[in-house]
Amino acid sequence: MGEDKTEDKNESGLELTEGETELYDRQIRLWGLESQKRLRTAKILISGLNGLGAEVTKNIILSGVSSVKMHDVQLVTEEDYCSQFLAARQSLGKNRAEASLERARALNPMVDISADTQPLKEKTAEFYSAFDVVVINGQSNDELLRIDAICQDLGVKFFASDVWGMFGFYFASLQQHSYVEDVVKFKEMEAKPNQKPKFEKVAVPFQREMNYPAYSAWIDFDVNAAGYQRQLKKNGPGVVLLSVLQKFRTTYKRDPSYKTREADIVLLQAIRDELAPNSTLSDESLGVLFAQISPAVAVVGGVVAQEIIKVVTRMEAPHRNLFIFDPDTCAGYVQAIGVN
Repeated sequence: MGEDKTEDKNESGLELTEGETELYDRQIRLWGLESQKRLRTAKILISGLNGLGAEVTKNIILSGVSSVKMHDVQLVTEEDYCSQFLAARQSLGKNRAEASLERARALNPMVDISADTQPLKEKTAEFYSAFDVVVINGQSNDELLRIDAICQDLGVKFFASDVWGMFGFYFASLQQHSYVEDVVKFKEMEAKPNQKPKFEKVAVPFQREMNYPAYSAWIDFDVNAAGYQRQLKKNGPGVVLLSVLQKFRTTYKRDPSYKTREADIVLLQAIRDELAPNSTLSDESLGVLFAQISPAVAVVGGVVAQEIIKVVTRMEAPHRNLFIFDPDTCAGYVQAIGVN
């Protein structure tokens, strides 16, 4: 496995310019100068400039990273109007990454932003080695497995993410990840004679390390396992729904479409009954999976960007390791996959 690229590259003594310090003043006060310096050196790849990709891109650009490479081979369609705000309406029929460049660059002129339209299948390990974090949207499990394996060898952090209608997820494959976590302790204050001792809260930073399984842990996950059934009753069938959607994509080489909604719901029902015949995944849940809806994109994209910032700054523990946004409850939860 390659060396973790986020571990040492940010300790180079880089100083922010006066303009950067002014622009990122609020963030520096929020998470500290050293964290902002680490962000300033980070190079991020975001593949899949659908609505979710646009949301992640926006948040990452605003955070003040070094560069963002926007990758996509798809063209802008009317379906993108639901949530893809970086591509203008007049860009219909143009490449999504290239159509998003102008508005993306306007968000933060201090970030180097570029577009790439070459298919991922043609990308070699050398391409991925240029990044600290790789985010892949809209790909099949086979492709996600292939890219994650490359990132594992390179020590590059990997996120797989997606949104279908009002349902969304991300999986974090971060390998051995080190971070600093503040632990609150009580410190006894000096008291006057004959007075009861007083205590104040003090945040003490501690170095932590956590192992994150590869994406293959999700592929090997059994949604029908007895141990998971207890969690399913607590969290709902979101993990089952993710399995159904990914099986649909693998089988039909596409996602459910609003143009063939009724027929696709029947196909989804068949996959559900095959993968998890005893699940509580309802037919109603299968009816809200068409086109990426802005509220779901905003939630999932915001969480993905937040986790990328955690990874780069090495402040706080990233979620471990599957995040689900459930349209039935309009809430998200984290499911540990392949974690001992």
